[in-house]
Amino acid sequence: MKEISGSIVDIITRRIFRGTVFINNGIIERVEPNEEVPDRFILPGFVDAHIHIESSMLVPSAFAPLAVKHGTVATVSDPHEIANVCGMEGVEFMINDGNKVPLKFCFGAPSCVPATAFETAGAELGVQEVSELLARKDIYYLAEMMNWPGVLFDDELVRAKIKAAQKAGKPVDGHAPGLKGEQAGVYARAGISTDHECISKEEALDKLKYGMKILIREGSAAKNYEALHTLFETHASELMLCSDDKHPDDLVLGHINELVKRSLDHGYDIFDVLVAACVHPVQHYKLPVGLLQPGQPADFIVVDNLGDLNVQQTWIDGECVYKDGLVHFESPDSGIINQFHQYHIDAAQLKIFSENTSFPVIEAIDGELITKKVMAELPRKGTEVLADPGKDILKMVVVNRYQKAEPGRAFIKNFGIKNGAIASSVGHDCHNIIAVGDSDEAIAEAVNLIMDARGGMAAVSDTLHKVIPLPVAGIMSNKSGDVIGAEYQQLSEMARQMGSRLKAPFMLISFMALLVIPELKLSDKGLFDGKQFKFVDI
Repeated sequence: MKEISGSIVDIITRRIFRGTVFINNGIIERVEPNEEVPDRFILPGFVDAHIHIESSMLVPSAFAPLAVKHGTVATVSDPHEIANVCGMEGVEFMINDGNKVPLKFCFGAPSCVPATAFETAGAELGVQEVSELLARKDIYYLAEMMNWPGVLFDDELVRAKIKAAQKAGKPVDGHAPGLKGEQAGVYARAGISTDHECISKEEALDKLKYGMKILIREGSAAKNYEALHTLFETHASELMLCSDDKHPDDLVLGHINELVKRSLDHGYDIFDVLVAACVHPVQHYKLPVGLLQPGQPADFIVVDNLGDLNVQQTWIDGECVYKDGLVHFESPDSGIINQFHQYHIDAAQLKIFSENTSFPVIEAIDGELITKKVMAELPRKGTEVLADPGKDILKMVVVNRYQKAEPGRAFIKNFGIKNGAIASSVGHDCHNIIAVGDSDEAIAEAVNLIMDARGGMAAVSDTLHKVIPLPVAGIMSNKSGDVIGAEYQQLSEMARQMGSRLKAPFMLISFMALLVIPELKLSDKGLFDGKQFKFVDI
């Protein structure tokens, strides 16, 4: 029998009392009042209600040591990214690697592999594969239904996947940026239970009206907390908190605990905030995570106070996995899984020729996954259309990593890179290589560095070439989180020294090929209009 004492934060009954928690074989046997306790607080651990572990560039077993430091005991994880690269084998890799550590990774069945037919992925998961996953006890939901046009127009395959989830008795996650009004109603009535893509309160209220739960997202690239946090005043019973995508340098600093602190600083009721951070994900997805109640797994955290929420201890299944700065478990060797066709490109392949005088340009927005479409007159050399670094309009390319093919090419604004290029094979959702730069030569050099590494992130300047290899599926490292966090921070700083003013240039570039988020994106097959859902001729 183990026991731990302090002020018990019982979120379920919405009360705080001094007491002792008694633990037997990983389960809370009882909680008894006790006035003689240390000056500390015991509360359920935090749950990230929607995250792609792959976007941390860490395998699950390397993600866990960083997350438990911040009081995270579980994640609702969509293995969509690795599934697009390695299919069912990739999903199995994530589950097996996550099982090597105590953090509770609760995976879903990816619903959109590939995300669209307008890009090249490494795998395809059809209705049969999705149904097989949903039949498993360790798969908890149908992951975000990104093909919202398919939902609205009752696509047969989309409908079949949703029905498979309903037959299995598991919820369906949503992904419908900008969807409002009756379209939001159609989407919700199809069986979609959540959405994490809201960028305005108006959008969130529409989806809430039709019965959807809203996940307030604050990640490394998409930061929607400020737009949505006032929902705690009116709809606290229908909220969860999530990061969606968390890069390693940010994960070193904090996780869901940061959103809890910010919400408390705004003056919201502590129980409303903790219900969103701890209880709602467990209840909605039926997770095997305890909520500090007798008969449940002993998953909880110990903090110094209810203002700063400094995590002193994290317990999972009755074991103290983190205490006073030290993680009490090892990250084992994860092994390697990959799918990368290596070949080099040259600058001549990246040229754009056109008789047009005005061109569509992707306008990237710092801190947002959405982009804007702007038209611009660009300099020319004969019929060759050139980037215009003076106006911060650069060349962007997407290079197929699965087979040798002509790259997708376009122009992009707001990356600020001068005298060089940055590139990444973390390119949602198909993870082809994305590069942005002010010259075709620098872009080709950056892409070829990633080809040689079979995946990674790179920056090329006049004086320096730097690459972080990501050998696991070309999107994750097998190194520790602290090491990758430091390397990523250095690479980001190099991009800023090259002129980028973006908060997270490598996170933002990874979403510039995400076709299901409007307005204008680029795939390996060409420039794509996410509102019209069709290619754009340049």
